[in-house]
Amino acid sequence: MTIASCTKDRVTHGHPCFGGNRHQNGRIHLAVAPRCNIKCGYCDRKHDCANESRPGVTSRLLSPQEALEHVRSIMADDELGKVIKVIGIAGPGDPLANEETFETFRLVKSEFPELLFCMSTNGLLLPERIKDLTALNLHSLTVTINAVDPSVGARIYPHVIHHGTHYRGEEGAALLIGNQFEGVRLAAEHGLVVKVNTVLTPGINDTQIPLIADKVREYGAFVMNIMPIIPQSELSHVAPPSPEDLETVRAANEQIINQFRGCRQCRADAAGLVGGGCAL
Repeated sequence: MTIASCTKDRVTHGHPCFGGNRHQNGRIHLAVAPRCNIKCGYCDRKHDCANESRPGVTSRLLSPQEALEHVRSIMADDELGKVIKVIGIAGPGDPLANEETFETFRLVKSEFPELLFCMSTNGLLLPERIKDLTALNLHSLTVTINAVDPSVGARIYPHVIHHGTHYRGEEGAALLIGNQFEGVRLAAEHGLVVKVNTVLTPGINDTQIPLIADKVREYGAFVMNIMPIIPQSELSHVAPPSPEDLETVRAANEQIINQFRGCRQCRADAAGLVGGGCAL
């Protein structure tokens, strides 16, 4: 199945993280998903600052009911409510590892069906939960994929937890990578518009990026978002790419798949226009 052009147009033109006008279209990220099933070497969710814009950061967790009330409050605001087009769940853990994700989508969607609904995931559980996502009529999906080769993935992911079993090294990376690509394929087949995030980690996954781009394009992804690493945790020693180097990588891979350049690596509780700095 291919994605209908009208569906793509609706999502990309209304969704600031898929190429929609981020100066006019805003989003609300609902931090309802605390648990995660992998460890990324660049991830640290322990710190929070109102001015800190990076994935995984939230000032507080919300229950699904609190998330609904949060959306109601923002949508009732005379100024902010006018720009909100998207409801997203992006953490602070992995949304697919938390049933609160699905309950939140159901609650908010029943009251605000005119909004677009999206989710970001590491993809580990995506193949087995794709039917749950399509039942919610999710509009778009972002999957973070950082490697094709498990030996490279093992340098980024110290461990993976799948159905209660810990996998380390290349074994864990291979399981994660296989599920990520299969999940992208299934998501595209089910009509979701798929964006793939890749964290450029100099000296580790540079050579993997064109391989990722080629494979996700083949499997039906619509756009790729290459992001600079924010050095933390096990990978705190890695120097991030310069803006010039990042643009060089994006330009090189644009020959393979569309590249998104408007990402601000938002918090898990961001609200408002992208880059507007509003976290409520």
